[in-house]
Amino acid sequence: MKKWLTTIVVMVVFVLAACGAEDSQSDNDSVGDGEQNDIENEANTEVSGEIQFYTSQPDADAEQLVKEFNELYPDVEVSIFRSGTEEVISKILAEQQAGDIQADVLLVADAVTFESLKDQELLLQYESPEFAHIPDEFIDADHMYAGTKVMATVLAVNTNDVTDLPSSWKVVTEEEANGEVIMPSPLYSGAAAYNVGVFSRQTDFGWDFFEELNERDVTVVQGNGAVLQAVAGGEQSYGIVVDFIVARAKEEGSPVDLIYPEEGVPVITEPIGIMSGTDNEEASKAFVDFVLSEQGQQLAADIGYTPIREGIAAPEGLKTIDEMNVLSSDVADLLSTREEDKQKFVDIFGE
Repeated sequence: MKKWLTTIVVMVVFVLAACGAEDSQSDNDSVGDGEQNDIENEANTEVSGEIQFYTSQPDADAEQLVKEFNELYPDVEVSIFRSGTEEVISKILAEQQAGDIQADVLLVADAVTFESLKDQELLLQYESPEFAHIPDEFIDADHMYAGTKVMATVLAVNTNDVTDLPSSWKVVTEEEANGEVIMPSPLYSGAAAYNVGVFSRQTDFGWDFFEELNERDVTVVQGNGAVLQAVAGGEQSYGIVVDFIVARAKEEGSPVDLIYPEEGVPVITEPIGIMSGTDNEEASKAFVDFVLSEQGQQLAADIGYTPIREGIAAPEGLKTIDEMNVLSSDVADLLSTREEDKQKFVDIFGE
């Protein structure tokens, strides 16, 4: 009899323990939904303060990025300084000389620029958890910076003036293009500075390509935006310009189209990094994480950029990096000769 009662008691204990485990699991499941979001939101509100975001992105794109970030981190105040890459870096170096760099997070055109800052020990080492979803070739080996998108320099054409779309860069050096080509200056645009370095090192281009452009009375303006405006407005027939702004203008109805020439295209990745002297390391890291996150990269795609994160499609009209014939050169070499390259450009075009 006692043995039978003991067996019942043991069974009841097991049943109650199982029910308790199920209740506990049920509680955990409920935390995984609504309550988990509350926990995450509380964690986000713990990140606060101010950060200075220096960038070469278009104003509207930078503002949209900050707006989306603030939906997750409402207690972080982000101030934006926006200009061409070369002017952004000039500002940082002037602040360095004054002994007080104001920038916390930097997002500008190309890896060569970041390599220069890295050499000067101006960047903070940070291995974002989002790096797991970014191809290794776009992440600095020392985790000082990482690419945020894929941007190719392409050939833009005004479709009212050019009905037979070219397939080669050669069109901009032909007699018919005399006075009809426009490009950004490497003294202002980081993408243009990168392009000069890359094109000048290619066997099929070299400095002869720029000499020929000068002979065709090419127009040199500050940035990519001015190039697009001139081509879309019919002032010039051809533009050497980053792809995303052409695709965006075409979608909005401008008489422009973009060509990825058969010889290949230079590609920049608009890296992001944190300045080593940041006053708000936690918020700066949260900002970098957001830019590289699935949400941040989908935002980039929605705005019109080809995202760098794996698994997110490029916007309509743009190619992924796997679909491009990429022209490139060693980053260390490009860094060591960047000033010489810009001076050579000035010597040719007389800027």
